[in-house]
Amino acid sequence: QVQLVESGGGLVQPGGSLRLSCAASGSIFRINDMGWYRQAPGKQRELVASITRGGSTKYADSVKGRFTISRDNAKNTVYLQMNSLKPEDTAVYYCNVLAGPIGYWGQGTQVTVSS
Repeated sequence: QVQLVESGGGLVQPGGSLRLSCAASGSIFRINDMGWYRQAPGKQRELVASITRGGSTKYADSVKGRFTISRDNAKNTVYLQMNSLKPEDTAVYYCNVLAGPIGYWGQGTQVTVSS
């Protein structure tokens, strides 16, 4: 069993910044890819950013140049630094971790960008 604990969401004005964190614990053999997804009301869940164990990253076009994903392998933690936030970034953000062949999801954290 793997537990994912997310933190860092909240309400921020347009142009502001937030940093999300997701810490994995439990029966972790080896964490491979880690990533962040988001789901806005009425929309499908979409990939925001992902990072391999070796540090290779991938971003959705809509967040390139504004968001940065990073990870601390020793702490089994992945981060998402979000800058220049826009109202369209409003969504529930979910952490996703691939441990061996199994993927795990966090409970989600709300990010609201509004003035």
